[in-house]
Amino acid sequence: MTTNHDDTENGDDVSRDDIDDETAADDERGDPTVRTPGGGESPEPQPIEPAAPEEFGLVQAWWGDGKGKTTAAMGMGFRAAGHGYRVHMLQFMKGGADSVEGVRGEYNAIAAVPGFSYENAGHYGWHGLLDGSADDEHEAKATAAFERAEALVAAAGEADLTEPLALDGDPEGGVHMLIVDELLYAVDHGLVDPDDVVALAESKPERLELVLTGSHAAPDYLDGVADLITNVRKVAHPFDDGQRARKGTEF
Repeated sequence: MTTNHDDTENGDDVSRDDIDDETAADDERGDPTVRTPGGGESPEPQPIEPAAPEEFGLVQAWWGDGKGKTTAAMGMGFRAAGHGYRVHMLQFMKGGADSVEGVRGEYNAIAAVPGFSYENAGHYGWHGLLDGSADDEHEAKATAAFERAEALVAAAGEADLTEPLALDGDPEGGVHMLIVDELLYAVDHGLVDPDDVVALAESKPERLELVLTGSHAAPDYLDGVADLITNVRKVAHPFDDGQRARKGTEF
């Protein structure tokens, strides 16, 4: 059965068959771009204005022994912010070796993009790696960071995520995407209970996109909870050959 669609400009009924016939005719005329986004026109950057996503609401988990988990999450954050959605990144345990500078390139970039904000709630240094940082301080920081994550999820539940949010608004006023970076590593190190992570995911409001990263071990506790679970697998890594973190790629 053919479904007819009302053409609101001229009042005519336009059938799917008519549309398919026109597309086929364009194909025959040798226009290979007819079915591409934008009809083959190169997209032009547009001013970033507050907007609300129509399809957000999933839980994502990015884990694995390969490089790129945080990078992927931030890439999605930049993409969402580019559409005018409100994005916030909360980081656990983002320390690193002494080759990593205190100011990171991603922080400068985030600060330059409307609607994208971040905070580092973790301890500089890595729990259990004898890098001079005290493990009990890591535990206290991780506890406070997780409480902060709970508060941000709760705040999103109080906001109307079907509406645009102020791009310069505090994250306590609600966000469309919340990236909780390195949370899964904190679970690995025994600093956060996996059951609490499950409860956090299950408590999120329907329209909040929640992105969790970290962990070299599979977060099996998120099976059936996360909608997207990606294993970032290492095939080769320069770190194994003694290459330290590089400015512009790792920080």
